[in-house]
Amino acid sequence: MHGILEFLMRHGYLVLFGWVFLEQAGMPVPSIPLLLAAGALSGAGYLNLALCILVCVLGSVLADSMWYALGLKKGIRIVQWLCRISLEPDSCVRRTEGTFEKQGARSLLLAKFIPGLGTVATPLAGIFHMKFKRFLLFDGAGALLWAATYLGVGFVFSGQIERIAARAASLGGWAGLLVGTALGAYLGYKFAARQKFLRDLRIARISVEELKEKLDAGEPMTIVDLRHSVDFEADPETIPGAFRMDALELQQSENKLPPDREVVLYCT
Repeated sequence: MHGILEFLMRHGYLVLFGWVFLEQAGMPVPSIPLLLAAGALSGAGYLNLALCILVCVLGSVLADSMWYALGLKKGIRIVQWLCRISLEPDSCVRRTEGTFEKQGARSLLLAKFIPGLGTVATPLAGIFHMKFKRFLLFDGAGALLWAATYLGVGFVFSGQIERIAARAASLGGWAGLLVGTALGAYLGYKFAARQKFLRDLRIARISVEELKEKLDAGEPMTIVDLRHSVDFEADPETIPGAFRMDALELQQSENKLPPDREVVLYCT
């Protein structure tokens, strides 16, 4: 944090704008430490708090508008690509689509505070063909709330942040080692959980060719299309004979599936 404070004092608002823009554009450069540092500098009188909030909102809205345009042009494929590179790609698409479908534009207000949703909420706004003026209103309000929160925390606790920064500097490489170890443990846990999920999935998986052979042979089967409504609207074609059902409905109504035949589920 001490190095971040010095960096901000030398380069100021331009760095804050560029850093926030890059993070919201998808680059792995976390901006929360920078916002806290900028807030601390504002509390110490080195930066103007209102101007810091303004440049953060501008950088965020500019990057978000790019994602909105991509969602409008590319459709659901852009969300699927974003989720594919996330730590939990198997649940990312359905979770984020479900949240946005229920909350609509309101989800943009808190999207930046929710891991995963902040990345895909803006292209989803384009996919749902939200009016651009409405998108700018809610996205701008969400960016303002997000920036003001973290900058405000840094402003209020500027003295404590300075002491934490000095303490971290005194620890030297040990502080980086502790942070790196914790991050590595978290990523390792996520990786192991995903590998176990994939192993379990392979056991119960049926290939497209195998399914077609069974259908051609006339075997009694029940095929359930579990795709989210957003995915279905983007690609309404389905397997002949399949019927659509929401995943939550499937969990709550298991008796809807016939017990005397093989059941095949498929989704995005």
